[in-house]
Amino acid sequence: MGINEISQFFRQFSGKLGANIYAGFNGPTSPQQLAFLRALQKEVRQNSSLDTPLNKLKAVVFDLETTGFHPEKGDQVISIGAIKMLGYRIDEEETFYSLLKSDCPLPIEISSLTNIRNEDLQRAPNALNVLLQFFKYIKSDLLVAHHSKHEQAFMQKLTRDLLRTKFEHRIVDTSFLIRIADPSIKSWTLEEVCEKNGIEIKNRHHALGDAIMTAHVWSCYLQKAEAKGFKNLREVYEYLARNE
Repeated sequence: MGINEISQFFRQFSGKLGANIYAGFNGPTSPQQLAFLRALQKEVRQNSSLDTPLNKLKAVVFDLETTGFHPEKGDQVISIGAIKMLGYRIDEEETFYSLLKSDCPLPIEISSLTNIRNEDLQRAPNALNVLLQFFKYIKSDLLVAHHSKHEQAFMQKLTRDLLRTKFEHRIVDTSFLIRIADPSIKSWTLEEVCEKNGIEIKNRHHALGDAIMTAHVWSCYLQKAEAKGFKNLREVYEYLARNE
């Protein structure tokens, strides 16, 4: 991570949800939706996670299952799974999971990998409603994902298509903390990182299952970063910028 990327991180972390986030829905709005989105805009603006002690950091660890790897070429989100954390403590009662409605044929290999069928997607909730519920669930909390560029690209496309606005939440990749404790790990898969740390591999390629495993990875490396003397994410990012 270079200095420019660090600077961009600092700008985006306190980024504002645009005023038009409550305009341009692909369906009717309601006073409740508008009030929520305005409140979310304010919360994200005031988010101070950079300087929050690591053991008090509120995070939502999440995962997406998609039809492929290229949202700009028509690949879609088919499920979202997430779990909340406070510091390195995982709240197993605070989970989110939903399929997203789609009438597009699901590739056979994706159906086999995820165990999701076309008929499941046809009966699933409307994608706009799922996205709004997900925003209500995450509020202004920090988002965490493994290999987060995938999640970032799809959330940007989904938010732009459905809400006609930019996806402003910052997503932190697990690799940033992993690089603190295990610099040799570059682009390991979720299974490889779990195996290295004795984390049970369960419900792989299910959005919630992957989110829970990622939460255990985040918890593990959050504790390792704390043990090395890092007090907050700002110190982590500044260290990486100096030692890149």
